[in-house]
Amino acid sequence: MARLAALVHTAWPIRVVWAVQPLLLGPALGAALDDASRGVQVVASVGAWLAWLAVLVATLVPTTVSLTALRLGAPGAAVAAVVATVVEGVEPSTMVGLAAALAAAFAGLAPETAEVFVDGSSYGPETRLPLKVPVALLAGPVEVAWLAAVGGTCTGPLLLADRRWVLGGVALAAGLPLAWWGVRSLHTLARRWLVFVPAGMVIHDPLALVDPILLRRGSVRSFGPAPADTDAVDLTAGAAGLALEARLDDPVALLPVTSRRTLTELKGVRAVLVTPSRPGRVLAEARRRQFG
Repeated sequence: MARLAALVHTAWPIRVVWAVQPLLLGPALGAALDDASRGVQVVASVGAWLAWLAVLVATLVPTTVSLTALRLGAPGAAVAAVVATVVEGVEPSTMVGLAAALAAAFAGLAPETAEVFVDGSSYGPETRLPLKVPVALLAGPVEVAWLAAVGGTCTGPLLLADRRWVLGGVALAAGLPLAWWGVRSLHTLARRWLVFVPAGMVIHDPLALVDPILLRRGSVRSFGPAPADTDAVDLTAGAAGLALEARLDDPVALLPVTSRRTLTELKGVRAVLVTPSRPGRVLAEARRRQFG
């Protein structure tokens, strides 16, 4: 049982569920394309295989770049499965494909998976642990960025394959910049983390800080769940969940990101708030490193 629990906190769950997608989801997608033109069938099939292979490679080499690829591909499989279900109706093949795609999306977006991939980019004695996505971004902007990345990549080639030359050319010209913007936006979310290093803990969050800050281990008086009346500087970027407060003996200076994009340095900061994806895991690592 302990080994099974430990396996959940590795990249193997997403590797396995993604590897079997062609067997479980493939038949449903193939049936949904039966009435499409030959050109659309070829382009869609080649695109699906390339996307599957790219994400499979990403699961084998966990990094923050791989995490972005996974966050693009896994929900894409679920969307494709839903479309196949709408086109073909409730059939055994579509239900199996939908279940497999939803399992991949769930595993790909799980905080345990994000932790494995974010820490895959760490160096030496570092331990990187992801931060939660702000609620304001989850309520629309993240979905828009995902649609821009995936739709901008797929729409143009599919229209051209269907011989809609003018519309396809316009979609291709407009879609590629949109896709680039979407990928960059989603990759920013994959680059938000806490880094435990021998000297202390680094807060690396492009959404909250212009530059990362180091909280030196010797200067941290306490580190744990934030009290309701805390006066700490809020670096959670509006993320929901348990906020952790780091209170310092030696003040630090930081340059927060503001809505007006003005650069105003805060000096003499003695407490900050962060919201990790898995607060318990962060606190366990802090205790292991005798931090706070």
